[in-house]
Amino acid sequence: MKKKRLCYISRNYRGVNGSGNKAKTDNEETLRGLQAHNLGLPTTYYNSKILTFFLDLAGILKTICTIRRGDLIVLQYPIKKYFAFICRFAKLRGASTIALIHDLGSMRRKRLGVKQEIDRLMCADYVIASNETMKQWLHTKGYKHPLGSLSLFDYRSHTIHQKQTTLTDYPRVIYAGALAERKNSFLRLMSQQAQNYQLVIYGNKNGLPGLADSKHVKIEGFMASEDFIEHVDGHFGLVWDGADTRTCSGAFGEYLRWNSPHKVSFYLRAGLPIIIWRQAALANVVQEEGIGICIDSLEELNDILPSITAVQYDEMKKQVYRVSEQLRNGHYFTKALQEAINQLTK
Repeated sequence: MKKKRLCYISRNYRGVNGSGNKAKTDNEETLRGLQAHNLGLPTTYYNSKILTFFLDLAGILKTICTIRRGDLIVLQYPIKKYFAFICRFAKLRGASTIALIHDLGSMRRKRLGVKQEIDRLMCADYVIASNETMKQWLHTKGYKHPLGSLSLFDYRSHTIHQKQTTLTDYPRVIYAGALAERKNSFLRLMSQQAQNYQLVIYGNKNGLPGLADSKHVKIEGFMASEDFIEHVDGHFGLVWDGADTRTCSGAFGEYLRWNSPHKVSFYLRAGLPIIIWRQAALANVVQEEGIGICIDSLEELNDILPSITAVQYDEMKKQVYRVSEQLRNGHYFTKALQEAINQLTK
């Protein structure tokens, strides 16, 4: 009997600066390390939308010609236009599909109804949800095939954080990301509320008018991800979205209840313990792994941060470095994938 092949379909990525593409190319690196077979075309990085369309289409056409009976095909969801087609064709050829969820359209952009998305995901034989909360949501909404969960998105790179940071009486809270009114306007309010800590923002302040350096706020501008990982000088990395400091609000804020932000992995790779909304899907992971603190409101930070002892902070840092090394080596995707393979081959 032929050994079952682990397979995936590479594509054209229009740059890897975005967190979504970085996560997907990292997963492809993990798959290659597991000796997985690329059914599509070689990975490319052209910026043209038209070229992307034709390259991805050519990759799908190549895929349907090369699928073998017994193949286990990993799909990084969502795949525009082709997801259900690939799953159904694979089934016809006697192959199985494993879908790893990066985003749910019914939650993030509301372009799909919940039933429509569940029906689409039911085309796969196994789904790896982004985290345990999303896994339970999929189950309650009607997904009936086997389900697993990822927990954290890996962040592969050879860069190691070099800065040795000890807790001070005036800790630096880092926020890094693309700044935009609809996603992180809470930063304006936070900059007015900060007293017992310094808020350090990495991003283009032109995306969020009204931000300015002050006694408790420092705006550093954009920093390349590898430079950030190696050199950022801070004590905590903040994961928060919306317009309010009392809770995460709006579409982006509410989405934290379900998704696994790549920003969490990015901060951990940079040696930063996490500050995260207590109702976020990854709050349990942060708490269980001992890699940060969970809060209900940003207004709590003026009281919480001074109460953290040097011993507590050093223990957080120790756990952060442990998890960071796992992220660097593709641990979380490898573990979730092995569970999927075990389920589909037993």
